[in-house]
Amino acid sequence: MAKKKEISISGNMPLPGKSAPGTIIITAPRLFHKDIQDYMQAIRGAHNVDFSQRIKLYDLYEEVLMDGHTSSVIEKRKAAVQCSQIEFRRNGEPDERINTLLRSPWFYRFIGDLIDSDFWGFSLFYFKKDESGWLDYILVPRKNYDPVRGLVKHRQEQTFGEPLDDYRNMLFVGEKRSLGRLARIAPYVLYKNNDMGDWAQFCEIFGMPIREYTYSAGDTESRSQTVEDMMEQGGAGVYLHSDQTNLKLVESGSKSGSSDLYKALYDTCNDEISKIVLGNTLTTQASERGTQALGSVQEKGEKKLNEADRNLILNTLNYDMTDIFTTFGYDTRGGEFYYVKPKETTASEEINIISRMRQMGTPVSDDYVYETTGIPKPDNYNELKGEMSDRQEAMKDGLPPKEQPEKKERKQSKKQEEGIIDRIRSFFAHAPKSGALKW
Repeated sequence: MAKKKEISISGNMPLPGKSAPGTIIITAPRLFHKDIQDYMQAIRGAHNVDFSQRIKLYDLYEEVLMDGHTSSVIEKRKAAVQCSQIEFRRNGEPDERINTLLRSPWFYRFIGDLIDSDFWGFSLFYFKKDESGWLDYILVPRKNYDPVRGLVKHRQEQTFGEPLDDYRNMLFVGEKRSLGRLARIAPYVLYKNNDMGDWAQFCEIFGMPIREYTYSAGDTESRSQTVEDMMEQGGAGVYLHSDQTNLKLVESGSKSGSSDLYKALYDTCNDEISKIVLGNTLTTQASERGTQALGSVQEKGEKKLNEADRNLILNTLNYDMTDIFTTFGYDTRGGEFYYVKPKETTASEEINIISRMRQMGTPVSDDYVYETTGIPKPDNYNELKGEMSDRQEAMKDGLPPKEQPEKKERKQSKKQEEGIIDRIRSFFAHAPKSGALKW
């Protein structure tokens, strides 16, 4: 059986410390000056049944992700999953060795790249150990992998490659023919970019006053002086003509109306992008028609998408990565990955709930109370707990509560002193109140 290959990535030049280029040679994406025609050609090439060509499409995706609104809503969706705590339990008990792995930096990146499989269509991972011996991975460039035929390409423009089975510790997540959500986002980003360009040109032309210069026809010296003055007075629009010609500026009916038109198209594109990524618009932007109730409803829909992302993570860990964990010495047999349910109540709300439960006679662990309030547990907790129990029992029986040992000793010594004094007094006879001789 042939030895499995490893993945390494570089440019045409070897990386420092390497004698040869990597097994995958990456190429810089071609960005900017894209329009809807480029988008349609890229989609057609990607949908080719026998030889899917996705280079142009993925270059377009790189440009789409440079859009501020698009990148922010995608990061918002990814952060909702990356900030959720995952825990591995075996027989109901956490496995600290594997949970340490889940708190490492590579795992945080891994979750983000898993979510990206929904936007790009797929993600391909190569797992390895880093220089310190920790588990790590390489995200294989998507332009260097043909998911339909399962071929890893040395260069992105090649139509042939090596089967994925020739490489070790590989994990494919996604759908082979899916183009991802970015295929639906791209048209709105292109329209918005073109709209922004026209809007910027509109502001440049009509946002500043236009200066008009005239000079006497045939007076070259006057014209030269006018041009010199014109060049020294800033960058606003300028029209220069002789006094024997007429200049008439024909403007649109309403400058403010034209500006609002650009803004309306810009906002509409952003709204559509928000709907594709988050399923709503009100959790990212304020709206004149939006209400708190409507915002709450849309937030619930967004949470459903976050829940679907979390299920993708758990399914990948519990089913697809078991062999990879075993290969690197992490035994996951008999256990399962879970999301730790976050607390949605504050400490004061927790205390109120605990008080009501105890009033109803429902037992609550004292350790949980100390953990919730953050108050340190006393060193002599058991002794203090016993005294409180004695007081409660004494109050039920109508008897005075048991006293502390120090007070008890003081009372006993006082009683002893009083007993001695009484015995001394009894030793002597009482003096008569009236003498025997009736003095």
